[in-house]
Amino acid sequence: MVQLDFIVMIVFALLIFAIGLTFTRMSSKNGNAFFEAGGETPWWINGLSLFVSYFSAGTFVVWGSIAYSSGLVANAIQLTMAISGLIVTLFIAAKWKRTGVATAAEYIGKRFGSKEKQFYTYMTLLLSLFTTAAVLYPVGKMVYVATPFTLNQCIIGIGLIIVLYTAAGGLWAVLVTDVVQFVVLSAAVLIVIPIAFGHIGGVSHLIKEAPKDFFKPFNQDYTFGFMLAFIVYQTFYIGGNWSYVQRYTSVSNEKNARKVSGLFTVLYLVSPVIWMLPPMIYRIINPNLQGLESEGAYMMLIQKVMPAGLIGLVLAGMISATSSKANTTINMAATVFAQDIYKKLIRPGATEKEVILMARFFTLLFGIGTILVAIWIPSAGGIVEVVLSTASIAGGALFAPIIWTLFSKRQTGLSVVTATVTALVINLFLKVLSPVLWDLKLNRTLETILGMGIPLAMLLAFELYYLIHHKVSPEVLEMEKMKAGETKKLDPALHLAAAEQNRFGVRVIGVSLSALGIGISALGYVSSSHRATVMGVGGLIFLVALLILNASRPQKKALSL
Repeated sequence: MVQLDFIVMIVFALLIFAIGLTFTRMSSKNGNAFFEAGGETPWWINGLSLFVSYFSAGTFVVWGSIAYSSGLVANAIQLTMAISGLIVTLFIAAKWKRTGVATAAEYIGKRFGSKEKQFYTYMTLLLSLFTTAAVLYPVGKMVYVATPFTLNQCIIGIGLIIVLYTAAGGLWAVLVTDVVQFVVLSAAVLIVIPIAFGHIGGVSHLIKEAPKDFFKPFNQDYTFGFMLAFIVYQTFYIGGNWSYVQRYTSVSNEKNARKVSGLFTVLYLVSPVIWMLPPMIYRIINPNLQGLESEGAYMMLIQKVMPAGLIGLVLAGMISATSSKANTTINMAATVFAQDIYKKLIRPGATEKEVILMARFFTLLFGIGTILVAIWIPSAGGIVEVVLSTASIAGGALFAPIIWTLFSKRQTGLSVVTATVTALVINLFLKVLSPVLWDLKLNRTLETILGMGIPLAMLLAFELYYLIHHKVSPEVLEMEKMKAGETKKLDPALHLAAAEQNRFGVRVIGVSLSALGIGISALGYVSSSHRATVMGVGGLIFLVALLILNASRPQKKALSL
């Protein structure tokens, strides 16, 4: 990398941080703005945010590493996410909106009670430390590969940037930066792929030089059974992860909640074909990466084929997209702590401004914890091991019971907590103690099947038991009674405030993208090669920005729904 690349990265980081500061004033005055983004955000913004925050969790390092080593297997793994997204669209997203809650924690409190709510809050915050660290680590890894800094320095620096702009602007800052990051990511990949294919001599050369079985969708580690179990896990995660629940509940109605996950599904149906090509191409250029070296395949390709200036742009796109998942989870953690722990348990009489201040404080505290866990990841066997092990141990145990209760009136606090604790204990034992005590280590497929199967089997057993004994959860009856007694009135002031927030948020997106389009076009103009490709992408982004700015005018009400 040269000086121009670092300048591009710094300018983009300043743009993202400026977006967070833009929403600081709005979110400081209004807890509804900080925690729910007004409660009526445009579905397409939430859908893009859901896609980018989920897509970025490990695409470039986790799945990129698998794409380099195993080829089409990485595409098959990501296709399971589109299938899971479709299931969420058809059956789960609207259910969350129908509950009338703002967060998953609020739902658990109403559905079961305060003790169960506290239990799942603490467990989810603990899990979020690891899932967010598993996102922060790839960001640091990519910067480390491309710069002279150490891995730990990269993790700390990027982590602090993410924490600061998330603390500043709340959910609206997260949503808007996610959209901007989606555009940067798309621009980066559109530029990289044709240049990379040109470097190796075209698609035919990739097919000709690829290793044996490189284009098979399954292998010994990632079998068809693993893919089926992973679909179940992804359904629980997309439909039940507390960060993503906010995307379904912060839109105006159930139809828009379905559109959020529907857009996610469409994008994930198309994206794996495109996103996994760079590390697969790099396997042809350099087939000698060993062990954890393959985690850097994506960035190594960028450095190999891209001219000065554009390396910084592509790296900024990868960093920003991967960072999106981190800021989403950190915002969720801050929301849960401020509203469900601080206000409900520590200071019930806290003012709204005090709650927002504590949310920002916890954002900083949680961010520091995330940075420390991210630094630990190489000692745990690398990012692929941490991501898939966390999924099998805790994904089904924490999210499956809550999603089940969206469809069942029989499950109680006892049944869901028992299913969660039992699954966690068994999965942890098989992962940590079994290899030491009995020299028994499960393969990836069996580990994932048990991780999803144990909580489902227990929930089914409880369901049948309650059915036989004709038992319905009393909390469900109370919840339905309260909902039936509510007269849902639209507060005109809140509705107008939400509409204004929407227009303001869309305008910020338009202005940010126009600046981005101009910047990319300028990079193309000064580039020593591929000028037409880069300037064309920049011009397209600028055109989209103008359309968004025009649509954000007050008379265009469609985008406010």
